[in-house]
Amino acid sequence: MTTHDVLAVPAFDFIQGDSPLLVSMPHSGLNLTAEVQAGLTDQAKKLPDTDWFIPELYDFLESLGVGFIKANYSRYVIDLNRPYDDKPLYATKTTGLFPDILFEDTPVFAEGKAPSDEHKTFCKEHIWKPYHGTIEQELARLKAKFGYAILFDAHSIAAEVPMLFEGTLPDFNWGTNEGKACDAAIANAVTQILRPNYTQVLNGRFKGGYITRHFGQPNDGIHAIQLELSQATYINDELAKESEYQLDKQKQPLITQQLKDVIEALTAIRL
Repeated sequence: MTTHDVLAVPAFDFIQGDSPLLVSMPHSGLNLTAEVQAGLTDQAKKLPDTDWFIPELYDFLESLGVGFIKANYSRYVIDLNRPYDDKPLYATKTTGLFPDILFEDTPVFAEGKAPSDEHKTFCKEHIWKPYHGTIEQELARLKAKFGYAILFDAHSIAAEVPMLFEGTLPDFNWGTNEGKACDAAIANAVTQILRPNYTQVLNGRFKGGYITRHFGQPNDGIHAIQLELSQATYINDELAKESEYQLDKQKQPLITQQLKDVIEALTAIRL
């Protein structure tokens, strides 16, 4: 590996909007660097811990004038929702800035095949820093224009992940760092807009990762909320059991409409 050819595609895509809301998609990337790809186990090559189809579920953002930033590289290259210094976010078992275990508690990399320290440093400088720097600059621009800014961190996860939590997740898992990351009006807006057929929890197992906790500074006029969406709301369940990931054609239009309602509720807020 040489550093100049690591990034075959841009680290992320960024579309600027004209509303106070910015949507971040840090875990939907599917691209791998050559060094990471060469070391993955057979199971890890299926990218099971990806936030599958998040860009597709939110494909209405541009039509609403909402800006977004979407990671292009897999979390197995670098996890953009972890701090630069890799300090743990949760007291319970979790994965770090450079994951070495899958959510199913098996290795990401074959023995002796983990990426080099040189590669990790490159990814921090050329993927992590630009992604976070772009969020910081855009939130500052939105705050200057509108008087406040809202960051919506869009995630998804399998409904059952025994390593991370017991039982089955609710459909919508909202995280506001126990209310510290945003004005209460934001959590109220999104929880009240959900249809009764979807279950939800606020600050349950997922209280918001690094992006939500770092950028959510309501006293400074910048608010952040994370949604960890259960993949049971839109993935083909039977195929997912075989580590194949496809949108469910019946579920997907319903969840996209619900997500659109959520985003419109956030853009309607005046803080």
